[in-house]
Amino acid sequence: MSYFVFSKNEENVDGAIYRIAENENDLNNLNIVFSSYKIIEDSLENFNEVKFGTKNVAKYENNSVVYDIINTNYIDSNVLTFYLNNIKKPLQNFLNTNPNHPLFNNFQNYYTQLNNFDVNSVQYPLQISLEKYFNNLQLPSYHPLQIP
Repeated sequence: MSYFVFSKNEENVDGAIYRIAENENDLNNLNIVFSSYKIIEDSLENFNEVKFGTKNVAKYENNSVVYDIINTNYIDSNVLTFYLNNIKKPLQNFLNTNPNHPLFNNFQNYYTQLNNFDVNSVQYPLQISLEKYFNNLQLPSYHPLQIP
């Protein structure tokens, strides 16, 4: 099972998603106080659709996650660069403040991968998420909501 972590007491509120976790180990390493959040279990299939950018988490109702279907489209390298920079900021913050975290090396390697990624090597428009693009190349990928 995968996990979706929402701000507590924000049922039916768009944008209440805080983090996602692929499995229980990842959930336990999110650096959160569990009692402060609403945690909903869902399928790995739904997790992967969020991770790879075909679904977006809209909100939660009762104990269910509500999704929107999305279409990713990076029209040029400027748009992809903007997205990359927005991922790297919270990732760098995590790395600077959590050097002893159990997943530190995974995210450090991912940060290096993002820094070394040549946006000009992509054929545009790129109509899949960056995470799916990496996955298709058999490279590690993390959705920004997976950063602890």
